[in-house]
Amino acid sequence: MPDIEPAGPDRAQLRISDADRHHVAEVLREAAGDGRIELSELDERLEATFSAKTYADLVPITSDLPVPKPANAPAAATAATAANSRHIAIMSGFERKGVWQVPEQLTVLAFMGGADIDMRRATFAAREVTVTVNAIMGGAHIVVGPGTHVVMDGVGIMGGYAGPGDHPDDTDFTADSPTVRVRGVAIMGGVHVERKEL
Repeated sequence: MPDIEPAGPDRAQLRISDADRHHVAEVLREAAGDGRIELSELDERLEATFSAKTYADLVPITSDLPVPKPANAPAAATAATAANSRHIAIMSGFERKGVWQVPEQLTVLAFMGGADIDMRRATFAAREVTVTVNAIMGGAHIVVGPGTHVVMDGVGIMGGYAGPGDHPDDTDFTADSPTVRVRGVAIMGGVHVERKEL
């Protein structure tokens, strides 16, 4: 009579790690940033993600969403995403300052959290970059140098977007001056852009 090996554990019933939960949260954040799910859905799905216990609990949360390529994807895919950067601050903070590169597309979700972005010593991946900040009961403070154009395209719902304007007598602007376009939605939150010297 042949030996019968016991069946291995059902992966769907295995316990998940915090890393698994954070990976799903990243998928949800990108989906919200791309407009695939509404902000109310994001809140519900994140709550389900962080209360999930097994892989089976996670499956329905992202079953209708595309899953990003893993970190060990081919170099071409990595280069293609170098111009885009997405970050999330849920009851926490996100900070960028000092010497760094502002990607062509920077997306930040501040959910009951905050973002502090200082671009004064940064380089820009493109002449015009877009910073999308969705602040839900949270906020963001963005600082740019005196020679940076700022275009405010955000929408405030019981919240607001505020930033400096460009004036004809501003002598710091040149033909090579970068443009930072700030857009997104502030719901019971705020996004403030400030132009100042180092």
